[in-house]
Amino acid sequence: MPVRPTRKAALEAKKRLKENAPGDSDQAVLVTPRGGAGRGRAAAEKADPEPEKPPARRTRQAAAQANNRKHPSGQAAPPAVGVKAEDGAWAERSAGAAEEPEPPAAEREPDMRGAKEEADEKAGPSAKKDAAEDEASTAPLPEKCQVGGSPVYIVERKLGKGGFGQVYVGRRAVATTAKDGPNANFVALKFEHRTSKGCNYGPPYEWSVYSSLGGIHGIPRVHYKGRQGDYYVMVMDMLGPSLWDVWNSRGQVMSQEMVSCIAVEALSILEKLHAKGYVHGDVKPENFLLGQPNSPHEKRLFLVDLGLATRWRESVCGTHVEYDQRPDVFRGTVRYASVHAHLGRTASRRDDLESLAYTLLFLLKGRLPWQGYQGDNKGFLVCKKKMATSADLLCRYTPPAFRQFTEAVVNLKFDEEPRYSAYVPLFEPLCGPGPQRPILLEEKTLRVGQKRGREAFEGEDMEIAPKKKIRLGLPATQWITIYNAHRPMKQRYHYNVANTRVDQHVEKGNDDGLYISSVACCHELWALIMDAGTGFSAQVYELSSMHFLPKEWIMERWEDGFYITAMAGSAGGSSLVVMSKGTPYTQQSYKVSDSFPFKWINKKWKEGFYVTSMATSHTRWAVVMSRNAGFVDQCVELDFQYPSEGIHRRWDAGGFRITACAATPDQAAFVLSVPRRRPMDETQETLRTSAFPSTHVKDKWAKNLYIAGVAYGRTVS
Repeated sequence: MPVRPTRKAALEAKKRLKENAPGDSDQAVLVTPRGGAGRGRAAAEKADPEPEKPPARRTRQAAAQANNRKHPSGQAAPPAVGVKAEDGAWAERSAGAAEEPEPPAAEREPDMRGAKEEADEKAGPSAKKDAAEDEASTAPLPEKCQVGGSPVYIVERKLGKGGFGQVYVGRRAVATTAKDGPNANFVALKFEHRTSKGCNYGPPYEWSVYSSLGGIHGIPRVHYKGRQGDYYVMVMDMLGPSLWDVWNSRGQVMSQEMVSCIAVEALSILEKLHAKGYVHGDVKPENFLLGQPNSPHEKRLFLVDLGLATRWRESVCGTHVEYDQRPDVFRGTVRYASVHAHLGRTASRRDDLESLAYTLLFLLKGRLPWQGYQGDNKGFLVCKKKMATSADLLCRYTPPAFRQFTEAVVNLKFDEEPRYSAYVPLFEPLCGPGPQRPILLEEKTLRVGQKRGREAFEGEDMEIAPKKKIRLGLPATQWITIYNAHRPMKQRYHYNVANTRVDQHVEKGNDDGLYISSVACCHELWALIMDAGTGFSAQVYELSSMHFLPKEWIMERWEDGFYITAMAGSAGGSSLVVMSKGTPYTQQSYKVSDSFPFKWINKKWKEGFYVTSMATSHTRWAVVMSRNAGFVDQCVELDFQYPSEGIHRRWDAGGFRITACAATPDQAAFVLSVPRRRPMDETQETLRTSAFPSTHVKDKWAKNLYIAGVAYGRTVS
């Protein structure tokens, strides 16, 4: 028997709900339906700790869903305030104010790995906070160092800082004349504190990468490694200046010959690194170093800092790693990262090559078009600019080789084999006479280039040109319609519907036994999809010109046993929300955010919720998640254009089908799910059209394909 809340508790609850009133930038509302709706038992939100409020109970099904989820852990759910329902059941609403707004998927600042970046590349407040915490937990460095059977080294000046460690000059206590190798008088000492992210209270991950590479061409050798006190120490070859230092020392100008030599040698190094099954993950000028001045390796190029290296090929079976996307994960440096890294996709060889293209263009031109962005959404703006910049525009006023290379690598597929042997000849003719070259190229690379005449070079150029360019530099918005196979049923669509005509179309459809299944908005006019296959028993809707979304109305309908089943928003801020009875849902939560709220989605996945509806209003997102949605797995594809490759990979993976979609003028998001009960016919198709596809729908109906989702927004970059 539930206990009625005290007056004090009721006032506190009212105050909290008022603080989270409609119009806030973010909203998060949870409801367990009344007992009269057929599912009255409260779901797995924690009850408010006040003693007069009984704790909510968890249904067995909800508990099983929550326990079976394998998604990474999110934050704890907000405490809930009990509200007495008319029939004695308890509903739950989130008690806290609106959840913290999250930055877009691509917004995360990078680990500034050993960088002397310009002012516009400095880490934001969160990165500074992390750095301060790292410094606070760092013990003083030893004055002398000896690890793994090495000689004793005296720790001297600091050379730089990587993503997880610091690099210092080490001078042998007993001097030698050797300039490199294990007996060198000067070495580089990389210190990583045992509590750093790279160590995780064990030897640094980077150690295993260096061990796997086994001293390949272009990677500095590690002579000794071990632990001294609170630090893990790696003794490496001493190298010279980075390409960033060279570029700065030359007045921030680098010759075409120098950059072309860098391109040839960097491609050779990356090819060998990739052949070992790794991708570097942070290719940039700061991570390419020349050899020591006045040494035999003075003109050699080296790639350093493997702390972000990951495997693109499985070490056991040798197959390519599986594709995935986590929009809340970013690895690399904002300026040079690939678009796929910004969007949180699994790293593969294409990402290193795209970063190399940006590195070469920066060294040659002195600036990239996306430099100068500031603020919390810097990463989002940089990624958006990269997607909107075609290879032709990016490589304007440069030799054709740079455009051809850039165009080839930005169009690579996730698991496509890069054509290193075709990329190298693009730059070799620009490197200048052999003896005068500023970078000493690997001999094998030179022989390959010398075998090729002009005709062969032109043939390779034609072969590496992508069949279809994905970044045109011409953004466009389109209608996106999703079609599912279904047994014959009655379906009706309306588009270009003004606010005053919505009632008329809905009432006519209801009279014919049809309910709204999908809605969308284009230029303040609505599109309505109504059919007889929804399984709903009742339906209400609200056309709001004031709020996106109408929170109070939604909460009242929740109390009556309705759940959100479709919604859409206009660029002007109005919304159309459809709520229905007859759904299998037992609890529902939604969030409105200025950016795509993947972190919140990931947290709710862990709690047994699944995305069931999405909508946008200009650049704002609204996502609805429900318990008992009938899915066993779910994923998100987010992009600045229609994510064709990602969607097809999910389809081919087996069982995934699009169950929700929405788009802003900048991005498109698709939620793909695996249903608990798989349909007999899993056929699904998508269609993108400039106008509403009224001429295509009847053709689809003839094939028993019916509209399952509709949206309007960004599809082309």
